[in-house]
Amino acid sequence: MTDKKNGPRKVPAAAKNATALEQADTTVTKAVAPYQESWPVRALSAIGKLGDQPPMLAISSAVLGAGLVRGDRRMLRAGARMIAAHVIATATKNYIKHRVDRTRPHVLVEEGRYKMEPGHNQAKEETSFPSGHTAGAVAVARAFARDYPEHRRAAYAAAGVIALAQIPRCAHYPSDVAAGTAVGLAAEGLVQLATGRAESGENSHFPSDERAASQAVPEPGL
Repeated sequence: MTDKKNGPRKVPAAAKNATALEQADTTVTKAVAPYQESWPVRALSAIGKLGDQPPMLAISSAVLGAGLVRGDRRMLRAGARMIAAHVIATATKNYIKHRVDRTRPHVLVEEGRYKMEPGHNQAKEETSFPSGHTAGAVAVARAFARDYPEHRRAAYAAAGVIALAQIPRCAHYPSDVAAGTAVGLAAEGLVQLATGRAESGENSHFPSDERAASQAVPEPGL
């Protein structure tokens, strides 16, 4: 960020009692802060906002709706998994956010304030940990890739861009993004565990050729 009179604003360091990880996080913030208003970061910011709850739910619902209209079982299942994974990821990140107070990077940049401690502050500026945009995007991408492994690279790349965009736009620290990724993977894993068990029982009634066709192509981990 730039001060029109004095040039680039100096970003203060984290509190003296901050951990090594927190110090590393704020070091990254200090490095990217001068570029926060540049056009590449503005473009990334626009993409990063797609990880918000309404866009993610809209995309997931669109897949579900298209599956219903087309009578496409695979697409219907993918949409349902995407919604379920996103809902679980959102609930999980909210649970954590409401128990950890952490000021966002832009607060450090603009006001020189930083803290990370147990707490129940629900103000947006105090709920940086973990990244909800990352959690939602990763959960949805992973769920989509379960049923469309041929498109997994594109799905993972989209989620990755949304996640990484949170750092230069000073919305989250790197560790917030890492924690959001873990939340998203865990949320989708729970959905897969539940649906996998249900489908294993359902598939036992299929003829062998239908059962083979219904199984997803194995894909590598995210």
